[in-house]
Amino acid sequence: MSTRGGVLHARGDVRAEEHDRPPARLPSVIYVLALGTFLMGTTEFVVAGLLPQIAGNLQVSVAQAGLLITVFAVGMIVGAPLMAMLTLRLPKRLTLMLALGVFAAGHVVGVPLGAFAGQLMGWRGPFWALAALAAAAIALIARAVPHDGPAQHAGSLRSELAALRSGRLWLVLAACATTTGGVLAAYSYISPLLTGRAGLSAGLLPLALVGFGVGALAGSIVGGRLGDARPHTVTIVAAAGATLLLLAICLLSGYAAATVLLVALLGFFGLGANPVLMSLAVRFAGRAPVLASALTISAFNFGTAVGSWIAGLALGSSLGTTGPAVVGTAIAALTLIPTIAIALTRRRHSAAAATT
Repeated sequence: MSTRGGVLHARGDVRAEEHDRPPARLPSVIYVLALGTFLMGTTEFVVAGLLPQIAGNLQVSVAQAGLLITVFAVGMIVGAPLMAMLTLRLPKRLTLMLALGVFAAGHVVGVPLGAFAGQLMGWRGPFWALAALAAAAIALIARAVPHDGPAQHAGSLRSELAALRSGRLWLVLAACATTTGGVLAAYSYISPLLTGRAGLSAGLLPLALVGFGVGALAGSIVGGRLGDARPHTVTIVAAAGATLLLLAICLLSGYAAATVLLVALLGFFGLGANPVLMSLAVRFAGRAPVLASALTISAFNFGTAVGSWIAGLALGSSLGTTGPAVVGTAIAALTLIPTIAIALTRRRHSAAAATT
């Protein structure tokens, strides 16, 4: 009896372990949601590759055209938490479909692949393409995302707002703002840096932006995987890496090949820790994951708005085309303060738990 019981217990452990293992393949809905995220993110990043064309067409300076990025980011600062609260009790599928619908209409009315399309069709072409793709994504969302009915949220607006009392959450939000602010300060004006100071031809500019995009994709995958086990190490290393890369861009921007390589590495380190920061925000927010996710978007875009605005001013200063990278270096270095503070508070929490 004891032997049989041990075998049954072992089988139960094996089944439990198999149940806990992540699925070998991601469900198709993940890819559909990733597509929607890609479309919305591309809207913000695609402008960087089109700034010279937009500025020429509108007969304004590149720095003035760069305010498009700043204004878009300001809208995201307000819109993300506001829409999260307004749609708190709406079905998730309906919310996603409506968001993509408004997104598509905003492009009819009005990153790398966008730069290619901009050279072939003018700077408005990529936005028409994004609008069409967003409209098509609505059908994919309707088909792939299960109908969840009216949202049965465990908490209320008051419980969501209660998460704002978490000091560690605010440290994460500060890191979100500075890391993205530093990267986007430089990336927003990467076109004049590459074509002006580095001497890269305009036809090769999209390839440099492809490098940044590939680096960001790889960084998100690697950072997301490593962040499960060592989130604090990932965030600190990413912040230090982005700071050093931006400093290297300032010093080596006169060499085209070196600058293109540094831009690709900047995508890897500069944006690779973002999934980890979002995960930490949700963890520290406790019972308010919706608001925490929205606040990280606001923080990312707050950094983008401030960073791109200051970078635009630096572009018109005596620093010239290296000005945005100088600004980015200073802002990215600030990320080390909240990320190290988060790691230290984690140690204190662990030590306190061990003594009780």
